[in-house]
Amino acid sequence: MKIASCEISGKEQQAYRFLAGVVTTDCFIDLCVAHRALTGNDNHSTIPSSIVEFLEDGEQMLMWAQAALTYGRENLNEESPEESITTDGNRLAYHLDEITLLPAVPRPGKIIHTSVNFSAHKKEVTAFESSPEWQGQNWGGFHYQHPTGFLQAPSATVGSHSPVVIPQFTKQLDYEIEIATIIGKRASNVTEADALDYVAGYCIFNDMSARDIQGREHANKVIMLGKSFDTSCPLGPWLTTKEEISDPQNLKMELRLNGELRQDANTSEMIYSIPKLVSWWSQITLEPGDVITSGSPSGVIAAMPDPVWLASGDRIEASIEGLDTLVNDIVSSQ
Repeated sequence: MKIASCEISGKEQQAYRFLAGVVTTDCFIDLCVAHRALTGNDNHSTIPSSIVEFLEDGEQMLMWAQAALTYGRENLNEESPEESITTDGNRLAYHLDEITLLPAVPRPGKIIHTSVNFSAHKKEVTAFESSPEWQGQNWGGFHYQHPTGFLQAPSATVGSHSPVVIPQFTKQLDYEIEIATIIGKRASNVTEADALDYVAGYCIFNDMSARDIQGREHANKVIMLGKSFDTSCPLGPWLTTKEEISDPQNLKMELRLNGELRQDANTSEMIYSIPKLVSWWSQITLEPGDVITSGSPSGVIAAMPDPVWLASGDRIEASIEGLDTLVNDIVSSQ
């Protein structure tokens, strides 16, 4: 099942947020409305509008959502979703151009970012030192006794088709496609063998990076603004639950800039697998809705001999097999 976090602005004079079952990339069923129609519950829907609350309610909530999605499909006019009205008079479905896709997990409790977790990316980061901000940082000596990473700001997330705004403080905006693992239940010190039991599903993460700021921060052994500025964490387009992904370690990854293929990899190339990452990072207690990123494969702008940084008007399409495509346009802050 694919579950999107959505918003309709201006409905009943205020923004209306809901969880939607994804029928196609252009058709979404309001799970709250579908569940209410299915159960005859006129007072309130037992499916919340928050994906974190949804995940906290566990397997029972997933069962209700699946039943609601099945009901919605059976009563859907896909060509004209505005004509899909339930018996209690509520609209059941929407086209993409009628809604705003929110991040797969709006404001997750934690975004745990795994650093340099693809061998080819490890090789290419040594080229970063051609930039003055990165000189003398000895990327070739990056060590691998265990996963290494950092926290990113939950407020930095945006959804698919939302703009990424170039901060005024950077001249070196870059991309990084990653697979994001979404935690489904509380996990503390779990084993690698049990790790996937704590996973709700997956989505795509685009780690937008202000390389000049990141380089200066690295020189001081910190990572902050270069990876956590507003809109720097596109996350989506939606949560794909884990039963739809038979092997998360064998998924094709592609990132295109203005239609040109820039990153082309497979999750099998990760140095530390998803179960290993979940197990390692569960030494920090993980909670429903927390996000663990995979690190990026090679192909980033910073490693190019003559980098041409992202600019207003650029479009990034990040695709992962089974997880669809995360689309974001680059815009100026002015």
